[in-house]
Amino acid sequence: MKKISIVVAIIFFFFTIYSFTFIEFKNGDNLSIDSLRKVYAKPSKEWPKANVDSGIAFEELGELLPSPLNLKNDSIKHLVELGKILFFDPRLSGSNQISCSSCHVPDLNWADGKRVSIGHDHLANIRNAPSLENVWYSKKLFWDGRANSLEEQAGMPVTAHNEMHQDMKLLPKKLKKIKGYEPYFLNAFGSKEINNERIFASLATFQRSIVSRRTDFDRFLSNDKKALTDQQIMGLHLFRTKARCMNCHNGPFFTDNQFHNDGLTYYGRKYEDLGLYKVTKNPADVGKFKTPGLRNVMRTAPWFHNGLFGDMDGVMNMYNMGMPIQRVRAEQENDPLLPKNDKLLRGIRLSNAEKEAVIAFLGSLSSQPVLIRVEKLPN
Repeated sequence: MKKISIVVAIIFFFFTIYSFTFIEFKNGDNLSIDSLRKVYAKPSKEWPKANVDSGIAFEELGELLPSPLNLKNDSIKHLVELGKILFFDPRLSGSNQISCSSCHVPDLNWADGKRVSIGHDHLANIRNAPSLENVWYSKKLFWDGRANSLEEQAGMPVTAHNEMHQDMKLLPKKLKKIKGYEPYFLNAFGSKEINNERIFASLATFQRSIVSRRTDFDRFLSNDKKALTDQQIMGLHLFRTKARCMNCHNGPFFTDNQFHNDGLTYYGRKYEDLGLYKVTKNPADVGKFKTPGLRNVMRTAPWFHNGLFGDMDGVMNMYNMGMPIQRVRAEQENDPLLPKNDKLLRGIRLSNAEKEAVIAFLGSLSSQPVLIRVEKLPN
């Protein structure tokens, strides 16, 4: 009996290995992991065709791009230095206890690891704090896209009642009393004058300097073809084909910089969040949120605009079955604001092994954070 159990176990083991070493292309052809590795060892323009919906403009996955800032330029360096100090200074808040770095922590890849951030008077925000890594690449800021530039974005958390709760009329006067700031503003702007425009410009310039490090995926693209495991190679292929991730997560930063309704609007319920609609007032934008980039995604949980998921298995299961569909009550049938899920988001029906392969690939996008410190604040 014991011998039979051992034989069964061996057969099961080899069956598992066999089933994992073959993957099905969209056209039905089977390809071994060795063949798949050879395919992806080629330049990306020769990779299998990405599975994207008709009409979707996408960019092929690519290596990490550097920030466009010229840090060799002295004026830029001084702006970054001032912005860095302001970013870490809790005196920008009304209580003198909350800094920008309270919600964007360098050690946590510039996120905060919380479902939603906690601000002034321990008030909870309604949304998850996204990472600031590579934020220079974003065309719109915040989950709902309400800021068109980092300069515009910089003041919003500072003044928000549930974040830093600062009166912007008072902030320049407050900083002028801190004499240690004078040389920093002088170096950055040519004079000691402190105003909101200069504060925001400095914060924005510093944020443009926050970039992630190169990853195993970048090393793979730059000719280290052993940088990805077999499972990650399978995950890369699935990401681009069967899993349909490229519809929204593409390019060097794995984002289309667009907005989509992922079914998490909670319309008419306690946690309702209408997303982009609050900015545009266009009913077609109800429930749409910005596509986050996926670099360091495995290090920046919890995920989604409301921090709903803390483990990637839950995320993959939701995508696998298709996103939640809004229940329509009788009185809502003709409601012009009734949310409609993005048609790009439909069940992808991956096997457990395939889901694990995609997750493994996402792990190849991870890198250690760049740790930035301010040893001493101006006084």
